[in-house]
Amino acid sequence: MHPDGDDLFPVPDATLAALSHRLAGAAAREGLLDVAYRELDSPVGTLLVAGTERGLLRIAFRRNGFDDVLAELADRVSPRLLLAPARLDDAARQLGEYFAGTRHTFDLPLDRRLSSGFRGAVHLALDGIDYGRTTTYAQLAALLGNPKAVRAVGTACATNPLPVVVPCHRVVRSDGSLGGYAGGGDAKAVLLALERTA
Repeated sequence: MHPDGDDLFPVPDATLAALSHRLAGAAAREGLLDVAYRELDSPVGTLLVAGTERGLLRIAFRRNGFDDVLAELADRVSPRLLLAPARLDDAARQLGEYFAGTRHTFDLPLDRRLSSGFRGAVHLALDGIDYGRTTTYAQLAALLGNPKAVRAVGTACATNPLPVVVPCHRVVRSDGSLGGYAGGGDAKAVLLALERTA
């Protein structure tokens, strides 16, 4: 836009709408799907939240590098990344309620295409850890029928594409120390403290 408010190359709204329609049609023919994303402020810092028509796909912390996360989504899911906050209003509302201490479970459809194999099994098992409770990496490995897979469970938790909603922060070390977390140790401590006091 020109500094005095006029477009340098004005394009009629009808032309933009027609172009958008053509691009959407081409994407549909190619099997490309939209990945909507937005940023969300929280007590653990700004989060990147992304989803598809299937459901919530990715939550990332700023320390994960939002540009890197979006590049990974473009590579692994679809190059059609859209800054579309309204498409993620329900997720933003529920996350806000969680951080306010008024929501203990999430009622969101999840797109789990970024979780597969053993990691996917770990991510599904995380859903069974109740709000305000913790388990250990060793207990989770035993629950999954592979008690020697403690490190693999830790790796799966570290690569959870949906932290907070899929509660990997509720998994701690056997000695009671927090262990690692994609959002950092301070974020993990904040989430666990929030759940203890709510």
